[in-house]
Amino acid sequence: MLNIYKTIENHVKPISQYEPGCWISLINPNEQEISYLVEELHIDQDFVRAALDEEESSRIETEEGQTLVIVDAPIAEKQEEGTLLYSTMPFGIIVAEKEKCFITVSLRTNSVVSEISDGLVKNVQTNLKTQFLLIMLLRISARFLQYLKQIDKASSYMEKQLHKSLKNQDLIQLLGLEKSLVYFSTALKANDTTMEKIQRGRIIKLYEEDQDLLDDVLIETKQAIEMCSIYSSILSGTRDAFASIISNNLNIVMKVLTTLTIVMSIPTMVFSFYGMNTNLPYPYFWFPLAIALIASGLVVFVLIKKGMFH
Repeated sequence: MLNIYKTIENHVKPISQYEPGCWISLINPNEQEISYLVEELHIDQDFVRAALDEEESSRIETEEGQTLVIVDAPIAEKQEEGTLLYSTMPFGIIVAEKEKCFITVSLRTNSVVSEISDGLVKNVQTNLKTQFLLIMLLRISARFLQYLKQIDKASSYMEKQLHKSLKNQDLIQLLGLEKSLVYFSTALKANDTTMEKIQRGRIIKLYEEDQDLLDDVLIETKQAIEMCSIYSSILSGTRDAFASIISNNLNIVMKVLTTLTIVMSIPTMVFSFYGMNTNLPYPYFWFPLAIALIASGLVVFVLIKKGMFH
């Protein structure tokens, strides 16, 4: 899907065709849309296809007046078992100086693109390419922070659920959140490296008014990295704690079952002796029953003193 936008009267509005200073958004483009960029606007084909590669890592490079910035953007996906998994996808930004346009390329719908195209982000000027790039990077970093807060809330909820009852689905959700944090941590560190390269100003020309914006991007990214590390440690500790609880519960059950087996074996032993015709005293029918009950009672008393029923 190819859409073209441009800032008109301080509002981002869709336009029907390419104009200098416009923003071209491609989401899961077909070959015809890719050909339009390559043949009509002379955009480097490798730049476009790099952004469509799911395995592409965050980086920045420039060639013949065109600059490609690939960053990892966060996404939330619902799994078949109903759990929520957070992951990342490559998000390509192409700044074309000669063609005077700004291009974004992604495989899936991106919340950052939707927010800007719907006019939810203020002070966006599509013709100010460096500023527009930094605004997008700032929104991506802010989205990471938002999802990290959601992960923290979800982990707290899962912890409360696990205190009530240990269900496999809750444990799977907890593992999914921990997996999401690994994805986020890897992506954020790669994004941080790319932004530091931008900060040097060798590839993209930075203006004084953009420096504060870039500083905000770096601060948000480093904050997200720190939050990722903290939440990952908390989740790892929580998972280990519940693994110990499960193991401890199993040990308690096995101890109680073993204790009951010992108690129940006492009457069996008494009646077995009387059943072997060993000339044991048998004045009344209740005599072996009394012996079995007294012996069982003594064993239960001893086991209780030893704490075997706790």
